[in-house]
Amino acid sequence: MSDMQRDEKNTDIAVAEDLKPILSVLGEEDSKAIAVLRDELVDNWKKKQIFRTETEMRISVLNDAKHPTDASKYWQSVREMGAMFDALMGLSFDLRRNNLNHEKLQRKIVKAQEKGDDLKERELQIDIDQNLWERANMRSTAHDRVRELRTWSKIKDELDNGTFDNQNVDAHQAVSYTHTLANRVKSLSEHSQPAEIVNAAGPLQTVQRLMTDDGRLKQFDGKVPELPVKEKEPQLTDGEEKNG
Repeated sequence: MSDMQRDEKNTDIAVAEDLKPILSVLGEEDSKAIAVLRDELVDNWKKKQIFRTETEMRISVLNDAKHPTDASKYWQSVREMGAMFDALMGLSFDLRRNNLNHEKLQRKIVKAQEKGDDLKERELQIDIDQNLWERANMRSTAHDRVRELRTWSKIKDELDNGTFDNQNVDAHQAVSYTHTLANRVKSLSEHSQPAEIVNAAGPLQTVQRLMTDDGRLKQFDGKVPELPVKEKEPQLTDGEEKNG
């Protein structure tokens, strides 16, 4: 952790520890109760769960019924990681706007002080306190998004065992859907609604009819699409290897 990151983290904790904005608006009895809980509230803020734990990712998201193969688990991890990264990128814009707004508020409060406008200064101080609290929470959220990204990366590495195509998401789906739909059909009972039966049995019957022995899908005209030809990496000549 860099000195700047350490300073930012310490600032975030200091914001969480500052109870003045709360205590200033509460009655005496409530203020005393919050003051007693101060250390526990700060500890709770630092360790609260924001996104999924690794256990939830493995058991709830990548459960065997919905994602029965290593390939299906891998590609679901790709989707989850992509969504988490998109959200982190969006949050980075919010943080940049927050920092910019903080600078604007600091300039405004200096002008209010110079003019002796105490009401404006107090109003701006409220905005600054809120700005710092929002920043602390956004940084906490960003930190947990990074944690989940790292965990998805670890899970993908575990699953990427060379038994499936890790470049083409469509390559595994016929086999994976067969297992998934079979699980759904097994869960049906005499109490299942007609729509449930159709939504499970219909796709299963279709994939079983179209899937080839090697896991590809026949087209509706009965033809089997050819496997994509992987591009060969260009071979370097002896002269190019030496120059490289």
